[in-house]
Amino acid sequence: MITQTIERCAHPQTGAIHPPTPSKQRHPHNTPSVVDATLLAEMDLITLVRCCAIESERFYRGQAHNTWYSYELFRRALVERDEQAWAQLYHHYSVLVEGWIRRSGAFVSSGESSEYFVVGAFTKFWRAIGPERFPSFPTLAALLQYLQLCATSVVIDSVRAQSWSEMLPEETLIYHHESLTSPDEEAVNRVDRQEFWRFIDEQLQSDVERIVIYSSFVLGLTPRALYGQHRELFNSVNDVYNVKRNVLGRLSRNQQLRQLISE
Repeated sequence: MITQTIERCAHPQTGAIHPPTPSKQRHPHNTPSVVDATLLAEMDLITLVRCCAIESERFYRGQAHNTWYSYELFRRALVERDEQAWAQLYHHYSVLVEGWIRRSGAFVSSGESSEYFVVGAFTKFWRAIGPERFPSFPTLAALLQYLQLCATSVVIDSVRAQSWSEMLPEETLIYHHESLTSPDEEAVNRVDRQEFWRFIDEQLQSDVERIVIYSSFVLGLTPRALYGQHRELFNSVNDVYNVKRNVLGRLSRNQQLRQLISE
């Protein structure tokens, strides 16, 4: 429980992109505005995808652009669960998602291909946002930022799973693996992250412990990768395992931390 909460409170917030936002400038070819929902909904998919590509190109060139074509493509894929729209969405944004994955600090340590994580990111995104939740993402920027979070998290989750498999006895792997891949998000929402990490920092007894916890649960590094980056602090990778095991054991016995999580 303690370990799961540490992990769920450790989503990196760096490296966020700034995707296109609706331009105030109207294009001469009648670019739709927010109020043109009917026009967008009635547009055939081929035309919609073509408009998405044109507007994306304008964005990358620094030109006036409109994001509502792309937003409509997301809406059809996630709200209507339109498989053809989803396929076009995947095709249109897979290169962008792969770039996020390759820039993730945990990717090199994962041992997996970027294509593997692209599929995982889109799958996580699809499962997380359905018709009921879609209104919580009112802009293309919000949708892309969440897709980026999914891309980052699937890489980190993979590396964390490898870390646990190296550290824990084989007979405990099934339990912990299921816990890591099926987190209780409601528990996270009950914990103020700043308060949580402030408390964790107070319990750590040295800079070495802080480096191990931060590298493991924020950067998503395996003990082996962590040792490779901080050989001046450890005699071997086993020292990293031992520090991590001791800290997690100490935290799991902390009654105040248990109370903080259960509130």
